[in-house]
Amino acid sequence: MPMTTMADRERELQCLLAKFAAHPEKAFTEERARAAVLRRMFAAQEKEGA
Repeated sequence: MPMTTMADRERELQCLLAKFAAHPEKAFTEERARAAVLRRMFAAQEKEGA
């Protein structure tokens, strides 16, 4: 199994955001929860690097 990188996670977040923008009428509850987790990961990484 290949290792997941932060770049992979960034692409995942961008895909999710595009999905939300393309279909604002849908709830995407699980996907929105995943996007929130990814955002927290990026925020924690930025905080560590600062």
